[in-house]
Amino acid sequence: MPKYSVIIPIYNRPDEAKELLESLSKQTYKNFDILMIEDGSSEDCSAIVKSYANDLDIKYHFKPNSGPGDSRNVGMSMATGDYLIFFDSDCIIPPQYFEEVEKHLAETPLDAFGGPDSAHESFSKVQKAINYAMTSIITTGGIRGKKNKLDQYQPRSFNMGISQEVYKKVGGYTDVTPGEDPDLSYRIMNAGFRVGLIEKAYVFHKRRIDFSKFIKQVYKFGVMRPVLVKWYPDKFKLTYTFPTLFLLFSLFLLGLAVMINPLFLLPLAFIAAILFIESLIKTKSLSISLLAILASFIQLYAYGYGFLKSTILILILKKEERIVFDNFFFDKSKRPKNS
Repeated sequence: MPKYSVIIPIYNRPDEAKELLESLSKQTYKNFDILMIEDGSSEDCSAIVKSYANDLDIKYHFKPNSGPGDSRNVGMSMATGDYLIFFDSDCIIPPQYFEEVEKHLAETPLDAFGGPDSAHESFSKVQKAINYAMTSIITTGGIRGKKNKLDQYQPRSFNMGISQEVYKKVGGYTDVTPGEDPDLSYRIMNAGFRVGLIEKAYVFHKRRIDFSKFIKQVYKFGVMRPVLVKWYPDKFKLTYTFPTLFLLFSLFLLGLAVMINPLFLLPLAFIAAILFIESLIKTKSLSISLLAILASFIQLYAYGYGFLKSTILILILKKEERIVFDNFFFDKSKRPKNS
């Protein structure tokens, strides 16, 4: 019986499957099996999986397209490990990953955990800039979960583990996407389980996006946050509003700059300089640091706009989220009958 069952949902990404499985084949700790769940892909990875049959304990399951959350649920129903580990298909796993998890759980037992993400040296400059924007405390305010406290840390399913006990009591993912990660994390917290961050159990998260896709992604994150606040009002944090406040502040400064004096844009230039300096310290690259400024402003503005729009529609006007944001939910049978 494996100690860990690794669950990987994948959709039309055979190249990513090869990179991910290659990294898993190099793990220093071997007591795990893998469940590769193909989510109705037209470009499946069955041949890739078969090529690793001698190196990994791996099972392949093809299912109709129903989203990453439901794909993970299928994997969980098939898993036999004591812990269920989730990776996104665009991740590369360092060889010591499971060794670090084992070490941490032996010293500090946890029911659910997650780890950080980082940028691999092979990633493009844009990918590294986006990674900076998605992980910096300046741009996220800590909302992506780097605080090792039960009421603050929210594991993300690109790098997340839960025990079989958690799965049996809390269940799996809902049909919402994005937003399925914090939704599950909140239910785990509310059930009283021990949740923690394993800092050394990091993954290289490729984030298969360019800037245009990044805008859409973080906009969706912003939209979903007020929906989650509606579902879990006790989990609201003031930091969730910061990108929207920054968006409104920027528009205010822009108006003053146009009507009165361009010097009113200096506060934004100062923020850009701070982002550049922090990114330069982290990446040691001028070009990546310049791109990081763009990525950071994209994240703040797109998330802020999505959060503002959703707050007005969901929290103020009391609209039904499954109607106004229909494409965020896979299960159309749950749509209100009066819609």
